[in-house]
Amino acid sequence: MKEEMRYLTFALGKGRLAEKTLELLESIGISCEEMKDKSSRKLIFVNEELRLRFFLSKGPDVPTYVEYGAADIGVVGSDIIREEGRRVYEVLDLGFGKCRMCVCGPAQAGELLQHHEMIRVASKYPNTAKDYFYNKKHQTVDIIKLNGSVELGPIVRLSDVIVDIVETGSTLRENGLCVLEEICPISARMIVNQVSMQMEAERIRRLIGKLREKIS
Repeated sequence: MKEEMRYLTFALGKGRLAEKTLELLESIGISCEEMKDKSSRKLIFVNEELRLRFFLSKGPDVPTYVEYGAADIGVVGSDIIREEGRRVYEVLDLGFGKCRMCVCGPAQAGELLQHHEMIRVASKYPNTAKDYFYNKKHQTVDIIKLNGSVELGPIVRLSDVIVDIVETGSTLRENGLCVLEEICPISARMIVNQVSMQMEAERIRRLIGKLREKIS
């Protein structure tokens, strides 16, 4: 008797990212009807026919689920992949969720960035901030981790600048801040567990190929 195909499990970052990912998967014939029921209290959604499972999680947890094999495949922003530094394969730029990781602050703080002064940097992304200032700019900084509205940092004088994601820049402008330096572009990426990539190489490569065709 033929051995039954194992489930491939997807971890998707909650919110717009998951919605866009599901749209993209539907365009290549992969759907999960269970996920469309907004009233459902389920945590794991299954497509029995294709032997696929899906679950939603907070963005920063997606690389953790993938590294430890709780999910074979994850979709999350490259900002989180960079910040978390998990051992996963980044296989595809999905081309949506585009924004930029930037150093922002009041215009006059630009001077502090030019002269390599000791400054305070507030961010939800302390590892990214540290890597940028220490390894790219060779500037010693005091990094303060915040979880909420980092724009408050310079306004209440907690920090000189912030490192954060910028989409339109309207929140910055409304609060008298601006982009001072760009660190890197951000977009949604597909990541794969390292063992799954070997064990399920054919299925995963076929999926990546279909998605790549659709995106290009």
